[in-house]
Amino acid sequence: MSKKIAIIGSGFSSLSASCYLAQLGYDVTIFEKNSTIGGRARQLKKKGFTFDIGPSWYWMPDVFESFFNDFNTSASDFYTLEKLNPAYKVFFKDNENIKIEDTLEKIYQAFENEEKGSSLKLQKFIKTAQSNYEIAIKNLVYRPGVSPLELVTKETIQRVGQFFSTISKEVRKEFKNDKLIKILEFPVLFLGAKPSDTPSFYSFMNYADFGLGTWHPKGGMYQVILGMEKLAKSLGVVILTNSNVEKIEVTQGRATGIIVNSELIEADIVLCGADYHHGETLLEPKYRQYSEKYWETKTFAPSSLLFYVGFDKKLKNVNHHNLFFDTDFDAHAKDIYDDPKWPNDPLFYANFTSLTDSGTAPEGNENGFFLIPLAPGIEDTEELRATYFDKIITRFEKLTNQSVKNNIIFKESFCVKDFIKEYNSYKGNAYGMANTLLQTAFLRPKLKSKKVEHLFFTGQLTVPGPGVPPSLISGKLVAGLVEAKYKPAKELKLITT
Repeated sequence: MSKKIAIIGSGFSSLSASCYLAQLGYDVTIFEKNSTIGGRARQLKKKGFTFDIGPSWYWMPDVFESFFNDFNTSASDFYTLEKLNPAYKVFFKDNENIKIEDTLEKIYQAFENEEKGSSLKLQKFIKTAQSNYEIAIKNLVYRPGVSPLELVTKETIQRVGQFFSTISKEVRKEFKNDKLIKILEFPVLFLGAKPSDTPSFYSFMNYADFGLGTWHPKGGMYQVILGMEKLAKSLGVVILTNSNVEKIEVTQGRATGIIVNSELIEADIVLCGADYHHGETLLEPKYRQYSEKYWETKTFAPSSLLFYVGFDKKLKNVNHHNLFFDTDFDAHAKDIYDDPKWPNDPLFYANFTSLTDSGTAPEGNENGFFLIPLAPGIEDTEELRATYFDKIITRFEKLTNQSVKNNIIFKESFCVKDFIKEYNSYKGNAYGMANTLLQTAFLRPKLKSKKVEHLFFTGQLTVPGPGVPPSLISGKLVAGLVEAKYKPAKELKLITT
């Protein structure tokens, strides 16, 4: 008889893990507290408009493809991808902007147009970034963070200096133009830390950006969730929504089930794909691995103030993805990481999927998604949300040379309090724990509980880190650890090294 596995949460990492575990022969059930699946990657539909509530960038398509290939399928079996051109547009002060297009050759030329000689420097930088990407994907990110020795390979030893230098230092060593520096430092924001705190080895994110490109699943990122749901169900996974997990049951040091909506559900193995800190609060204090002090001393990725806006007209001078870097990047970063508070002049991001995907807004209209990165744990009120929407929409009008305030049909917001309420997110963080040097690989919270047998964790607070592709990988890694410890009747070896 196959072992029963109860999975808490239905985000990318949980769905990923459920597929691998079901393929291995386990009896898998997912329990989701909300009425729809997807975790942070849920969807909002209103008045004919469709919005991805959370993740909106589809990077590292090879990781998605690798996931589906593990089940003898392809991403194209579940959704349609389009490579965006331009990938994104970056706005600076004085109405200057730079488009990052869809090939390295075009990007080299854009850099050269901005700073003479920079194209050759960028080619050298990207060559290193590509090499780092190949090493990271082949040798590092698919390792479960069990031992420091996982980081020790011939390739990483040759690059040990890159783990002690920073992205900021390496970029500024070669490039002097402030706009180009900001563009090159931007991708590591997906790792949840300042470029000055991120090891230069993580330049592989620049290759993910420039080399692999930016893609869009038709219908939005939620189509990936729906594809994973379809795959999971085809493998026998049961998914239950409106199922709030209130406690993880432990008997004689072993997880034996979960309390769901006041009812005991027995399980041989429990896997928490919800926020790691929250998952530990579902245990009695003596079974928790990490103290409150531990969590308080960690560097968390930002929270976000998000706006979902329906416009009654088509917008101009914008692209699918847009970055607004017309204010002081360092000052905003300080307000997130060093002295947490609401920033005076925040950078922000906006996307308009209806520009390239007409089905996400009514004809003649536009959908707008706006994001301001914020420090987790700060005050969150409706008054502050309104103030900051006015700040960014005023700048948006100026930078894109158009009036839009009177064309807003509706506006929904999502911020710190919502991340806590909807996802039990620690201090309302949006992206998990930052990937700094001291929070990398084996230094992150463990996939397997050190105190409770048969209890595992997955997601962006554990390995390999924040972001959608790492979450897919995290699901595979934890399934590999479960397989290694409790092999089911049906044998199938997962590759985790």
